[in-house]
Amino acid sequence: MEAPGRRFGKELRNSGVGKSPSDREISLHIGKTLPYHADMRLQEKGHQYQRGDDGVMSVSRLVRRMKNILEIEIGDVWVEGEVSNLRKQGSGHFYFSVKDDKAQLACAAFNAERRCAGYEALQDGARVRVLGEVTVYEARGQSQLIVKRVQPAGIGELQARFEELKKKLHGEGLFAEELKKPLPRFPRVIGLITSASGAALQDMVSVLTRRAPWVKAVLFPVAVQGSGAASGIARAIRMMDDPENHELPRCDVVVVGRGGGSLEDLWNFNEEEVARAIADCSIPIVSAVGHEIDFTIADFVADVRAPTPSAAAELIVPDRHELLSKLQRLGDGLRRPVHSKIRSAQELIRFARRGVLTHDSQRVLREPILRADDVAATMKRLMVERLSARQQRISDRRSTWRSRHPRLVLDRRVEGLRQFRLRYAQQASHCLQGASQRMERLRQMVRTLGPESAFERGFSITMSKSGVIVTDPDQVENGDQLVTRVAGGTIESEVLK
Repeated sequence: MEAPGRRFGKELRNSGVGKSPSDREISLHIGKTLPYHADMRLQEKGHQYQRGDDGVMSVSRLVRRMKNILEIEIGDVWVEGEVSNLRKQGSGHFYFSVKDDKAQLACAAFNAERRCAGYEALQDGARVRVLGEVTVYEARGQSQLIVKRVQPAGIGELQARFEELKKKLHGEGLFAEELKKPLPRFPRVIGLITSASGAALQDMVSVLTRRAPWVKAVLFPVAVQGSGAASGIARAIRMMDDPENHELPRCDVVVVGRGGGSLEDLWNFNEEEVARAIADCSIPIVSAVGHEIDFTIADFVADVRAPTPSAAAELIVPDRHELLSKLQRLGDGLRRPVHSKIRSAQELIRFARRGVLTHDSQRVLREPILRADDVAATMKRLMVERLSARQQRISDRRSTWRSRHPRLVLDRRVEGLRQFRLRYAQQASHCLQGASQRMERLRQMVRTLGPESAFERGFSITMSKSGVIVTDPDQVENGDQLVTRVAGGTIESEVLK
């Protein structure tokens, strides 16, 4: 057995690609065992299968007997085959056949969308497993399977285990994005956990050699298929991550993977032991299992998933040609501004030598001195103008302050209050006079329209002792006391009649 940790660059030999597993034959499986209790039921119902007096059995009786035998002897059964002649009725019923290379069986899924789990897998040409009850359609005398459940072929117990473990680990947070470790940008040592004789190793070696020949790769050969392979993969991950293990160099990133295959072939990467080893590893791990369409539990737990082993190698190392091109561009970008600065300095030196140094210094400085004098005069003029403007502003502010002195403001307020009092007194007097005049007019009107004027003309008002005005003789009785009001006062009287 090869020692773990050897470099593929020196001691690994090329190996051929393993043969892909052959396609499984599509077959029709129907159970044939007759349980004891079913046999007893047949004996108890034997009177249903009696022949007529002449020994001849009717068609309906024979078909019914066939139906009862199938339903009692076989009952519910899983059947695997290929779907053909699928018909979807408007009522929701599905009619189709499942077949293999030797036989076919008519099937019916009544109200499939509500009563048949997994009906979405029913497509012409699809390999499926269906669970149903074997019976006979009496009107045609044709055997058929009443389907209750459908699964894609090959997705059975393993797929159920896959979904269960995926749900469990997801609930524990092993798939959380915040746990994913970033890949190093320029790894120096790369660990490869895969088969020493598989095509996946050769693909990764080829890509790493082409893209990053300076990288040192360390192979930990493991079995990637078969019994016990999951334990070997998990042990290899733990050994790669063990800081006390001095037999292996410390890796910057680890690739765990293999080539493509069936669900059973890739199953070791769906084991909980491998998933937890990947999750516990402190080194970034890239999962490269199978082809692009294959997904395993290791893909969800790993820090990065690569669709293929070759893609994993391209993902973890940069391309040397791209790096060289980028370095060349950066170097050109640094050289251009430096050369430009040097050329500008050289031009300035040549101009100085050609212009200033070849002329008389007094003549050269004459124009700058004149410009300096003009600038000084302009600055002096601007300073005087600014000072004058500031002084004018201060004078305006001072005048404004005088007009707003508190004493002047108070005098104006007192004068305003005095004027307000005069206006208020005049207005109040005017209002009182108007109210008095209105009151006198109302008094005259009341006197004219009120009962007093009527009393003065000889009218009177008769009331009961309680003050109720008497307008009808029926309101009083003999002996009642009455009060009559006239202009001069009141008269008390007693009713006699």
